[in-house]
This record gives sequence, C-alpha cells and structure tokens, in this order.
Amino acid sequence: MREIVLDTETTGFDPLTGHRIVEIGCVEAINFVPTDRYLHLYINPERDMPPEAFAVHGLSEEFLRDKPVFAEICGQFLDFIGDSRLVIHNAEFDMRFINAELKRLGIPTLPMSRALDTVQMARRKFPGAPASLDALCRRFNIDNSNRTLHGALLDAQLLGEVYLELQGGRQPDLVLAGNRRGAAGDAEGPVKVERIRREPRPHAPTEAELEAHGALLKQLKNPMWLAGAS
Repeated sequence: MREIVLDTETTGFDPLTGHRIVEIGCVEAINFVPTDRYLHLYINPERDMPPEAFAVHGLSEEFLRDKPVFAEICGQFLDFIGDSRLVIHNAEFDMRFINAELKRLGIPTLPMSRALDTVQMARRKFPGAPASLDALCRRFNIDNSNRTLHGALLDAQLLGEVYLELQGGRQPDLVLAGNRRGAAGDAEGPVKVERIRREPRPHAPTEAELEAHGALLKQLKNPMWLAGAS
C-alpha cells in the first residue's frame, strides 16, 4: 500500500485571504514504512512574507523570489502523489491550501476523503494527551532535535516515523517468527516456546455446596422450570 506523508509551509492561516503555499514536503511510505523517495519544493508565493509566518519557518521573501511559482511545480507535485492516500498532520489546513492553489489554476481539487489526519489518529489513540508533532515525537522517542524551525520536508519525515508508530510500529501485527535475525544477520527461524502441561483444576461441587443448593431450591415458589408440570 502506497501512501504519501505530506506537509506544507505557508504565508499565513487562510488561503481565502490571499495566503499561499511556500514549501511542500512529501515522503513516500509503503505499508506504513517510509521509503527513500521524497519530493521537496520551495515555491514563490508571489506576495510578501508576513513576519509571523517568517518566525515559524524562516523562509523570507528574498529567498523565495527566484523559486518557481505553484503553476510551474503543480504537475511534478501531482505526478508524485499520484492517487495515493495523503497522510497529513492537521489535514484540513494543508488540504485547504493545496486545493486553493489547484482551484486557482482551474485544476480539479483533491477530495478530503483522500487525506488521513494523524492529529485525529493521535487523539483517538491517546485521549486527552497533546497531539502536536513535537509531543508525539517525544512520546515515541523520535529525535526531533533538528526541528528548530518548521520545515515541510523535515516535518514530513518526522511525521512518517510518527505515523508508523501510530500504526503499531514496524511489526504492527506481531508476526515475528520466520523473520527474526541474529546479530550476525543469520535467520534464527521460528521461536519455540516450551509449554508445561498442568492438570485441570477440580470443579465438581462439594457435598456442602450441593446441600446449600438443595436448600435454596426448596425456598422457591412455583419455579419456572416446573411450570406446566403435572
């Protein structure tokens, strides 16, 4: 199963007020495990960079000025994601921006049904616990020490590791036998477990229990199992 772990950086919070995408990071995952295939794009937003956004990702108007506009990278982006499911942290935010860019070009938008939101996954798995990317990295002991600023590719790579852990880790189905390897790399084969046979515990009622049961039955009036008996 192919999925694309995706993150974007933008000039602000709302594409309807003129904010644009400035960076896209995509990491391919096969059967939940990130591969070495990725896509990293810087994009000229064709507008200024608000100080609040610059403080988050550090991408200046000057840095982005000679980068391609979205129309120039759109085909490359769509080719890379193909028809794969998109794994996104806070998916509604990124999907709104991606679809605003596609709509601006007259290209069909991507349905929300294609996106899997890892924030919602984390909240279901750990109710009441923080669900930010940094919090999940700490929970799963994923090294995020390089994340001094938000960056689309770095965040997508970290999210790929977080997503794998949310799915149960590298062996979510616990199928260990036959794939175990020793320190030298040689296959160890199936794990053998010695089972000790134990005699079944006696469970027949004692004489005292039978007498107590009989006394209880004598106290019952018109028991249903005798209804209709002659």
